[in-house]
This record gives sequence, C-alpha cells and structure tokens, in this order.
Amino acid sequence: MSGTPARTADAATAAEVVCLGESMVTFLPSRPGRLADVPSFGRGIGGAESNVACALAAAGHRAAWVSRVGADGFGDHLVEAVAGYGVDTSAVQRDPARPTGIYFRTATDRAADVHEVAYYRAGSAASAMSPDNVPYEALFAGRVLHLSGITAALSAGCLALLRDLTAPRPGRPLISFDVNHRPGLWRDADAAPEVLLDLARRSDLVFVGEDEAEEAWGVKGAEAIRAALPEPGVLVVKRGSDGATVFSDTGEAYDVTTVPALRVDIVAPVGAGDAFAAGFLSATLRELPVRERVRHGHLMAAAVLTVPGDLTDPPARAHADALAALDAEAWGRLRLGPGWTGDDQEVRTT
Repeated sequence: MSGTPARTADAATAAEVVCLGESMVTFLPSRPGRLADVPSFGRGIGGAESNVACALAAAGHRAAWVSRVGADGFGDHLVEAVAGYGVDTSAVQRDPARPTGIYFRTATDRAADVHEVAYYRAGSAASAMSPDNVPYEALFAGRVLHLSGITAALSAGCLALLRDLTAPRPGRPLISFDVNHRPGLWRDADAAPEVLLDLARRSDLVFVGEDEAEEAWGVKGAEAIRAALPEPGVLVVKRGSDGATVFSDTGEAYDVTTVPALRVDIVAPVGAGDAFAAGFLSATLRELPVRERVRHGHLMAAAVLTVPGDLTDPPARAHADALAALDAEAWGRLRLGPGWTGDDQEVRTT
C-alpha cells in the first residue's frame, strides 16, 4: 500500500522513525488565566517532533530524535526527559554558544482568543541547524523521517535543511511532514504559505489541518486540499470534531477514507496533533489498513487530550487494537475520559 515505508536489512536494530526538530522546556501554568496572572509554573518539555518520537517510543517502536540543544541545564533536562520515554537521543548535538529554547503558555486551547504563548527561542541552539551541521547518517537511518513546518520557520539554515531533506534522492526514507502552520514563528509570514506548500508537495506522507490549510492557502474542504497537494502518496486531512479524511495514492487514482473523531472529555487541548501523527505512523509501520491507521491516530490523540500535559503513556497496544477494530456503530458510541488508557479502566459508551 502506498505510504508504507520500506524495510531495511538492519531493521531489527535501526530506528523505525527518526524525528528532526526543536524541542523546548515548557513552563505550564498552575491554573487558568492570563500569563500576567498565573503565580507559578510547572516544568515540562514540548516540541512537535520530539512529542511524536516520545509517543512512538512509548507505544513500543524504535524512535530517534535529532536536534541541537544548548550546553546548559535546560538542554540536560530535555535530553534526559526525551530519552526517558525510550527515544534514542544519541544524535542530539550540544551547542556551547547558543541556549536551549524555552516557552510559557496558558492553559487554554491554542485556537482560543485568550490563549497566550511566550517564546524565548530566538537564537536558540536548534535554530542554528543547517545542512552543514546535522548528521545525515542519523536522519536517514530509519524507515521514516518525520519533519514539520515549525522547523522551516526557525531560520534560513533550518529551511535550507528541510528543503534538502525533502529533495528526491536514491534510498530516501519515507518523508512524513506535518504542516504545522504557525504564523507567529515566521519572520516573513507572507512567505510561509508557499514554503509550506512546496515542502508538503515534496513529501510522501502529509498531515494538515483543514483550518490551517484554509488559513495558509485559502482552500476549503478535504477535496480542495487534495487538489492543492496531489503529489504525496498519503495525505491526511485533520477535520477537528468531524474526524479525518485520508487520500491514498493507488497509482491510477486515489482512495478516500473518512473516519469520525471520538468523543473525548478534554482535560487540556494541547499535543493532540502530534499524538495523532504518532498513532497514524505507528499503525503505518505495522502496515494496518488505512481506517485503522486513522483510528489509532484518534486514540493516541484522545490519550493526550485527557491529561494536563503534551505527553502521556498511550493505551496498551492490545487495548488500542481492540478499540480500533470496533464496527462503525460501536466506534461512534465511544466516549473517552481521564484514565481511559489504564488496563483496569472501562471505556464508556453512549
């Protein structure tokens, strides 16, 4: 099936998925409210690509994270925390001249008008990544190389790196690209849409939200997004509460698979997109049918949505497989709340 990564001779020891991108130390609010009013913050980690790597490792896959961090305490914490999930961090480089990025955020949804994020990442170690200083042998060691549009926004060197990694070349791993349009990160916001479109069109598997596609490219609806992105073998259009639609290239045309979203009692609306990508990639590595790939994406997202932070342990594979195999009526009756991933928890239906 299109979108399934090829196996290599050393598949038993090599990383299945390599994720490249900046991770930062995240300061999470002790209570809701404006950043000016929050009295204290708890420390965590955040980064789209490292989130995907952590979720995949927690789900039993061999995942690696490649990046640069400062030679500082925050860099120590990041590397130790990501490695704590079982991720290979051996290719993460330390930069003695630049700091590790950090950011503070409010507890509200990113899409809400009152949501605030204060980034302290300008001039960070990760922003200095370029084709000249990133270990390509580590990036191409896996079956899948996962990238995102966030990296492209960080600097000219980071953009050059992504353009080089998405260029056609013999033996290239499957390139997974999450558009992750973040207008506030771009110095030239007007250039972002064209850059992201170009990177997506050079990739094999693309994740994009229906809302961000409209914001970036002015296209509405899954079919219009596919028309704008005809090249990727697999295009996953995330449609919020309406679920997700996947376009899979069959050679002569494409198959269209739409899977409804789950009903979830949300604790914190952060990290769901990264978790969805991890769930979809996990099922792709296992060569499951497209419907099950999307359902595993929804289930991994639901695990994160029902906890306060960006990361959590996913449901046990047997538990997730059983839910992903439900018929359409039973799937539609699921309602997931805090604690649903535990082995002793009963999943509710309505």
